[in-house]
Amino acid sequence: MELINQPILVIGAGIMGSGITQVAAQAGHEVLLFDQKEGAAHQAIDKIQTLFASLIKKEKITAQAAQASISRIKVISSLAEAKDVSLVIEAILEKLDVKRALFQELEGVVDTNCILASNTSSISVTAIANGLQHPERLVGMHFFNPVPLMKLVEVVSGLQTSSDVGQAIFDLSLHWGKTPVHAKSTPGFIVNRIARPFYAEALAMSQEQMADIAVIDACIKSVGFKMGPFELMDLIGNDTNFSVTSSVYEAFFFDSRFRPSIVQKELVDGGLFGRKSGRGFYDYSDQAVNPPLPSFDASRLNLQDPIVLHGQGAIVSQWSEKFVKLDIPFTQNTQSDWIGLEVGKNQLRQTQGKTASSYGSHVALFDQILSTPNEHYLAWSISEHAFTTWQTQAPSWLAHLGYHPLRVKDMPGLIVARTIAMLINEAADTVNQGVCSREASNQAMRLGVNYPAGPFEWLDAWSSTGVLKILDGLDDHYRGERYRASPLLRQLTHSD
Repeated sequence: MELINQPILVIGAGIMGSGITQVAAQAGHEVLLFDQKEGAAHQAIDKIQTLFASLIKKEKITAQAAQASISRIKVISSLAEAKDVSLVIEAILEKLDVKRALFQELEGVVDTNCILASNTSSISVTAIANGLQHPERLVGMHFFNPVPLMKLVEVVSGLQTSSDVGQAIFDLSLHWGKTPVHAKSTPGFIVNRIARPFYAEALAMSQEQMADIAVIDACIKSVGFKMGPFELMDLIGNDTNFSVTSSVYEAFFFDSRFRPSIVQKELVDGGLFGRKSGRGFYDYSDQAVNPPLPSFDASRLNLQDPIVLHGQGAIVSQWSEKFVKLDIPFTQNTQSDWIGLEVGKNQLRQTQGKTASSYGSHVALFDQILSTPNEHYLAWSISEHAFTTWQTQAPSWLAHLGYHPLRVKDMPGLIVARTIAMLINEAADTVNQGVCSREASNQAMRLGVNYPAGPFEWLDAWSSTGVLKILDGLDDHYRGERYRASPLLRQLTHSD
């Protein structure tokens, strides 16, 4: 099925529809644009022209190329005018009955070889195709906002979608300069499914008062995320984010892993949607002063007791080099089953999913480290029974090693380890259930939501054994289905 340079119909002139129209026109297609709302399609073209004018000023496009693209776009007032198109891309209201009715109407207009694509972000492609005479030609073509800038396209196949149709949309997306990934039609597809723990774990930590939202955001951003989960929920809109989570939760038959948070529901019920309402988790009013992160002044280190580095890997190597530069005497125990530092009888361990208190009064924990220290905020916790001297010394060691320690409540998994482990786990389940490939999950999360790495890239840098320790520790602590480990992770552990 050849779609390159063939005429296209885009239905819906909103943000997504106009973006799809722009990309298709720039790729050389004649684009017919239809919207039921009078004047909406013409307004979309005006916006595209304004955008082109800005790109011309920035010398990112020539005036000739912009004019040529605009000339390829034609507003139509009736679907009957699109009978000769080879592809229809629908970008209308996210309601199943409305989409299904539209595609059934289109079957009476376009040729039987015309491919029908939905830009749905959450509705089952199989369900949309129900009732069509040719359900095999319906496919999901999920773009991300803003369409001209975002590279990812989820090519979503329903139970009856022809493999040739899916491949044709995949190839077309490549021609448009996008990065397509194949996905099976399941709730949330790839991105909206795998991303749920990013928000859910932060909300759970907040509800249990593990740390302030600013601390959680700072720790997450320190490992490469552009925004923390609370900042991102405020940007997306808590109403929108809560709605997507609720939809996925219901679609998965109320699986506890996707359960919405009463913390976020309270904001939604109060109209505190985030940036668009002026207040959400943070205050965006002109006079707002959001509380700063806690400061920390490191004390002099205790160098009288013997110092031992435990374990192996990048962290131990970095700390060893740092000790040499600081002229701090130490020995190493590379056979230890934990990573960290021992000073006399006191231990500073990297979290393995248990609480510090469960190890005894002499233990403090630090979070998973996924990047080189550089104004690196790092969560740490300490046994509830620890002596005052170790409560002061433990964070001081972290500070001298190049981190900005942020103390949090003594809970399993801390912040980064807990969040990343759950993202990896959801990606593993997605692959295990045949929704997508490992590489597709990596591409989808890097390009669709700008994650600093894909889930399986994190797994390669960590280990399935390490991730399982976090998940099993959480599962032991909370006793429920939420933190159950993916069978794929269990399987991978045997090959570590």
